[in-house]
Amino acid sequence: MKILFGVQGTGNGHISRSRELVTSLRDFGHEVEVIISGRKEEELKEIEVFAPYKVLKGLTLVTYRGKMNYIETMFQLDLGRLMTDVFMLDVNEIDLIITDFEPVTSMAARVKNIPSVGFGHQYAFRYDVPMAKGSIFERYTLLNFAPAQYNAGLHWHHFNEPIFPPVIPQSLYDAEEVEAKESKVLVYLPFEEVEDVSKLLIPFDNHEFYIYGKVKDDHDDGHLHYRGYSREGFLRDLQESRGVVCNAGFELPGEALHLGKKLLVRPLDGQIEQESNALAIEELSLGMTMHSLDGDILRDWLLKPNRAPMGYSKTVNYIAEWITKGQWEDLADYVEAAWADCRTESQ
Repeated sequence: MKILFGVQGTGNGHISRSRELVTSLRDFGHEVEVIISGRKEEELKEIEVFAPYKVLKGLTLVTYRGKMNYIETMFQLDLGRLMTDVFMLDVNEIDLIITDFEPVTSMAARVKNIPSVGFGHQYAFRYDVPMAKGSIFERYTLLNFAPAQYNAGLHWHHFNEPIFPPVIPQSLYDAEEVEAKESKVLVYLPFEEVEDVSKLLIPFDNHEFYIYGKVKDDHDDGHLHYRGYSREGFLRDLQESRGVVCNAGFELPGEALHLGKKLLVRPLDGQIEQESNALAIEELSLGMTMHSLDGDILRDWLLKPNRAPMGYSKTVNYIAEWITKGQWEDLADYVEAAWADCRTESQ
C-alpha cells in the first residue's frame, strides 16, 4: 500500500514510537510518506528516518511550569492555516492514512474519505481504561483531536481490551545488557523549568541525577548531571539508571517498565492524558506519583526497590502485520499475540 503517516511533533514520544512503526511498515513492503506537525522543523531531532517527510504547522499545546496554558494554546491556533494544509494535501494515490495523534492527516482522511488508523496511546482511551475525570473540554479534546476510523491503541496493560503493548525502540532490544548503577537516576521533566528541577534534587546528594529536558548543553554540577538532547545518550542513561523520574507521558514510562526501572511520575497539570496515566500507574502498582515537585515523595521513592522487567514484545511488528492484512475491524488476534509474547505473566 501507499501510506500517508501523520506524526504529532510536539512530544518526543510520538516521534519515537512512529519511527519504529514507519520502519516496520517499510520492511513489510509498504511505501510510506510522513507528515510531521506541531513543532518547527529546526526543533525536531533525529527525524531523518522518516524521509520523505513534510513539516506542517498543525496544532500545538502550550505549557508553562508544569501546567497546561489553555489561553496561550488558543492564541496559537491558526485554523485557516490548518484547513489550507488539509485541502492542499495530495492524497490522490494514498490507500491508507495512519495518524499518531496528528490532526492534519486525521482531518484529511475524513474530508477525502480515505481509510484511517489511529496509532498511539491516545487511542487506548476509546476503551475501558483508567481515565481521570477532567473537564468536558479535556475529554472532548483527547478523543477528538485526531480521530481515526480504526484504532491501534497502546497501554502498559491490556485491561482486557483490544489494546496493544507499548512500543519499545529497536535499539533497546539490540543493546547489550547493561548493569544499572546503584545511585544513578534518570530525570526527564520537559514541562518543568530546569531551576525548579535542580532545587528539588539538590538535597539528595547521595544519588547521581542525569537531567534531560530544557537543557541546552552538557555540564555537571556535583551530583547533578545536565544533558542536552541525544537519543543515544538518553537510552544509555536509561539503561544504566536504577529509576526514572519523569512526567506522566507514555513512551518513557513504558521503556522504564520494559527494563525494570522503578518509576516516579509527575503528571502535567490540566492534561487529562497524563493525569489518567498517573491514575493507571497507581491502580496497577507500577510506580509512584507526585502532583508537584515534592521532595518528601522523592525521598520515599528513592528508598523503593526496583521492579521486575515487563519485557514487552515488538508491538510494531504485530501492528504492521494487522495493517498489511487489511482486515482492520478485526485486531483481537494480533493484540492477544502481542501480549502473549511479553516476558512477564502479569500481562
